[in-house]
Amino acid sequence: MKKSIVLKTAIPGPRSTELMKARQAAVPRGPLNITPVFIAKGDGAMIEDVDGNRFIDFAGGIGVLNVGHAPKEVVKAIQQQAEKFIHSCFHVTASEPYVRLAEVMNRITPGSFAKKTFFANTGAEGVENAVKVARNATRRSGIVCVEDGFHGRTLLTMSLTSKVRPYKEHFGPFASEIHRMPFAYCYRCPWGKRYPGCNIECGTFLEDFFKRYVDPETVAAVLVEPILGEGGFVMPPQEYYPILQNICRKHGILLIADEIQTGFGRTGKMFACEHWKLEPDIIISSKSMGAGMPIAAVTGRAEIMDAPGEGSLGGTFGGNPIACAAALAAIDIIEKQNLLERAVKIGDVVRERFESLWKKCNVVGNVRGAGAMRAIEFVKDRTTKEPAKEVVSKVVRLCYERGLIALSAGTYGNVLRTLMPLVITDDQLEEGLDVLEGAVLEAAAALQPAPVETRAPSPIAPMPGGAVSGTV
Repeated sequence: MKKSIVLKTAIPGPRSTELMKARQAAVPRGPLNITPVFIAKGDGAMIEDVDGNRFIDFAGGIGVLNVGHAPKEVVKAIQQQAEKFIHSCFHVTASEPYVRLAEVMNRITPGSFAKKTFFANTGAEGVENAVKVARNATRRSGIVCVEDGFHGRTLLTMSLTSKVRPYKEHFGPFASEIHRMPFAYCYRCPWGKRYPGCNIECGTFLEDFFKRYVDPETVAAVLVEPILGEGGFVMPPQEYYPILQNICRKHGILLIADEIQTGFGRTGKMFACEHWKLEPDIIISSKSMGAGMPIAAVTGRAEIMDAPGEGSLGGTFGGNPIACAAALAAIDIIEKQNLLERAVKIGDVVRERFESLWKKCNVVGNVRGAGAMRAIEFVKDRTTKEPAKEVVSKVVRLCYERGLIALSAGTYGNVLRTLMPLVITDDQLEEGLDVLEGAVLEAAAALQPAPVETRAPSPIAPMPGGAVSGTV
C-alpha cells in the first residue's frame, strides 16, 4: 500500500510556526486552532500544509467536506458562475441558481408533502430563521431543545446550545423562551435505565415535560439534531423520534431537524432523520451542502414556510449565486458517485476498528454512530464512566504529529469523532485508522496500562435498524 502521509518536518513545521506567531499577534484568541498547521492546498481527503507535509483528513473542515477538498466539478461551477456575476442580492434581482437549488432541496429532503426552501449563509443563521418561521407560523414563542445539543454561537443559537464552556461562558444574558430537556443518551441515560427495558422514557418524557416545565400551548417547536454533533455523536434508539413526533403532532408543535452536520450523506442517508423515517416540519442544512462555500438552507412544509410575510426573511448575502452553484455541484457529486453507499462502507470499516479498540482498551467506554459519522467515548473507568478528556486531547495531538487530522467532541471533551470526506480511498482510510489506533493505544497505556477483559460487559448504544454499537 502506497503511503499517503508525507512528513517532511516536525509538526508544526517552521513555516506554520512562523505563521502561528503572526496569527497570535493579529487574531484574537477566541477562534480556536485545533491543529497547529497552516493549509496550503487540499485534494480529496488529503491536506498539504505550508511546509510540504501531507495529512489524511478525518475532520473535513468539521463536517463540511463530504465531497472532499476542491472537487473539480465544484471548482468548475464556482469559476463559471463567478465569470457571469458574483452577487446581486436575491431580494433585488433574483438569480436562477437560487431557485434551482431550492427545487433540489425540496426534492431531496424527507417528507411526502409540498415544500419550500430559502437560503442563509451559515448553520447558525439557518437555525435562527427556522425558529423565526416556526414562531410566525404557530403564533407561539417557546422552543424546546435538548441537553448536549449544539446549534451555533449567535445569541439565539448560543442560547439553544447546551455546552457552557467555551460556547456560553460569560456571554449572557441569553434569549428567553428556551426550554431544555434531557436527550436520549443511552450510554449516560438521565433516567438510569438500560435499553431496551427502559420503555423509551426519554421520548415519553416530553409529555411529563409539558406538565412540569412548560405549557405545550406556548411551544412553537421542538428542535433536535437527529444525531448529536458537537455533543458527541449521540444516537437515540429507533423508537425515540416517532414518539417525539407523535407528541408534537398531538399538541400542534412543529418538529425542526438540525441536519447541519448530519446531512448530505454523512450517515449513509442523504439526511440522518431518514434512519427513523422521520418527516420533520422544517429541516436546517449547511456544512457539506456547499462543499466549503458558506451557505445554509431552511426547508419546510410549504404552508409553514409561506407563513411569514414578504420581506420578513432573508439577508444581503443569503443564497449567493456562487455558493448556490457550488451546492448544486456538490449534491450532484453525492448522487452520481453514490456517496451514500460509500458512507455506509466507510462506516463499516471504522466501526470494526473502533470495536476492536473497545476489546483492547478499558478506556474505550462506548463506540457508536451511523455511516461515516462514528465516535469513541473515552472513560477512566467503565463502571463509573468518568470522562477521560485527557486521553482524547493526547490522541488528537499524536494524530496530527503523525499525519492525521482528528477531532474531539462531547460535552466533557472525551469523544473522538470521524468526519472524513466520503471520497477518501480505501488505502487512505486504512492508513488513517492505523495512525488513530496507534495513538489511542499509546494514550490509553499512559492512563491505564493494565490489560483489559476482552469479553467484559459492554454498554449498549441502540442504533436505527436494530443494530447496536458498543457490543462486541
